[in-house]
Amino acid sequence: MLTKDITITPIEEFVELATDQQIERTAKALEVNGIKTLVAENTADAKRLFFELVPEGAEVFLGSSVTLETLGITNEIDGSGRFDALRPKMFAMNRETQGREIRKMVSAPDYAAGSVQAVTEDGHVLIVSNTGSQLGPYASGAGRVIWIVGSQKIVKDLNEGFRRIQEHVLPLEEQHMQELYKASTAVNKVLIINKEIRPSRITMIIVKEEIGF
Repeated sequence: MLTKDITITPIEEFVELATDQQIERTAKALEVNGIKTLVAENTADAKRLFFELVPEGAEVFLGSSVTLETLGITNEIDGSGRFDALRPKMFAMNRETQGREIRKMVSAPDYAAGSVQAVTEDGHVLIVSNTGSQLGPYASGAGRVIWIVGSQKIVKDLNEGFRRIQEHVLPLEEQHMQELYKASTAVNKVLIINKEIRPSRITMIIVKEEIGF
């Protein structure tokens, strides 16, 4: 376990932005695999595209995401009152006495949103989680899924994606969790999306800027 006094140095190859050619190749592969892909020139553009996809009043469950927090999307969804945000409801409930209600409420939201840890150039997506709470909605339960992904998360293949997770993402997330909650994290559950069979269910917004881990 890391302590909050340790500063992790990001691995250079995993913070390098993808080239326009890599982004185009990845976007085409994702589209072939059933994942609608939009490309944002910057973070402001990404935020605009996100809110064009989510109608006011929509039921939304957000996965824990540094990307969404950085963009201000988490505060907007959970705190503005303009959306039916499920996370504040979940946090207000008693996990011991209302565990069943919490589980059912967040398992099949109309919209689920967050980010991912790696996207391969041939169109596969890697999402890792400590608890797995967002993985069920991403895999099947949510009506619509939106991911915002900095282009530094584009990797050559699944092997490089797993290396990115273990060597780069995990140490940074551990540091983040220690700073915020004095709690540890782990790669306990991994979801790989190879293809989405429901048209337009998943949208990925690739950002031509570094954002998130």
